[in-house]
Amino acid sequence: MSSFQFHLDATDPTTMARLGRWVTPHGVVETPAFMPVGTLASVKGLTPDMIRQTGAQMVLANTYHLALRPGADVVERLGGLHRFMNWDGPILTDSGGFQVFSLASQMKINDEKVVFRSHIDGSKLELSPETAMHIQEQLGADCIMCLDECPAHEAPRATIEKAVERTTRWAARCREAHRRTDQALFGIVQGGTDPGLREKSIEGLLPIDFPAYAVGGLSVGEAPADMYATLDVTTPRLPTDRPRYLMGVGTPIDLIEAVLRGIDLFDCVMPTRNGRNATVFTSRGVVKLRNASHREDPRPLDEECSCPVCTQYSRAYLRHLFIAKEMLGPILASWHNLFFYQQLLRELRAAIRAGTSAAFRSAQLARWNQSV
Repeated sequence: MSSFQFHLDATDPTTMARLGRWVTPHGVVETPAFMPVGTLASVKGLTPDMIRQTGAQMVLANTYHLALRPGADVVERLGGLHRFMNWDGPILTDSGGFQVFSLASQMKINDEKVVFRSHIDGSKLELSPETAMHIQEQLGADCIMCLDECPAHEAPRATIEKAVERTTRWAARCREAHRRTDQALFGIVQGGTDPGLREKSIEGLLPIDFPAYAVGGLSVGEAPADMYATLDVTTPRLPTDRPRYLMGVGTPIDLIEAVLRGIDLFDCVMPTRNGRNATVFTSRGVVKLRNASHREDPRPLDEECSCPVCTQYSRAYLRHLFIAKEMLGPILASWHNLFFYQQLLRELRAAIRAGTSAAFRSAQLARWNQSV
């Protein structure tokens, strides 16, 4: 029997939202689920115990960055990512494909491979489908990604079409090169916001028969409405018996909208990045902690939140930490934000089970439009 199984437990008849369980070698992930981003085998500022307390079930790390430092061979010799970062739950590693987009000025790409110039010291790192598989096998994550080409959203259609064709060829090479049976390899759908190119990408990937599929190339600058419209035409064409992962998304509203369009897994740096910059998410909307209005505010960040930050600290104290540039401020704000994201997904799962996901969306949007 495979180490991976996806059980679809319920669907909401009013939307495309799905409730499932993704069984992996390091535990079961209840979906829809949000994965905190631990690019360098660390979710910035938080210990594994703190991450677990948020309710996070699975975390993400990055192939490109870990290949540069400390090196995949080092991680392998030290027992793999789970032991290296002291995280005993499931882990997913990105392939480095997103860096084709985010580090476009520091890379060259052809049909064989991508050649990066390290953003650290200028050294050369080559990633082909085969080396991306080898590095991810050394890292030892439960779920790994095909190497793909993620074009900019404003790229010409011909460029995006070429990226789809290359991504499909690379997917077949990744499938052929992947050896470990205790890792699930995700195929990645590209195509920008063009429905025809999304369909072409899916048609090329389905015969390769991946155990899970990801939707890439979104949240790269397009308008939210364009992302949602792209999901409307993409997720219905993906297999219903496999997990669907929307890469790099997103805001709380994006998560809800994508879940209602059939997405199961998410990752994004937003909760921790915003936390480090004194911006927190609450049940009533976004709070900017540096605002002078919080200088003597005794209230918690969110009176409806039971996280350690909200139960122990005031807005006034948290603002003080940021104004004084104390490192505890970004830590506590990031911790709360991850709690908020996990609580949102728990509530979404309950709404799907009850068949009320559309009503849940309406209620949340109404609340977030209120001022804090």
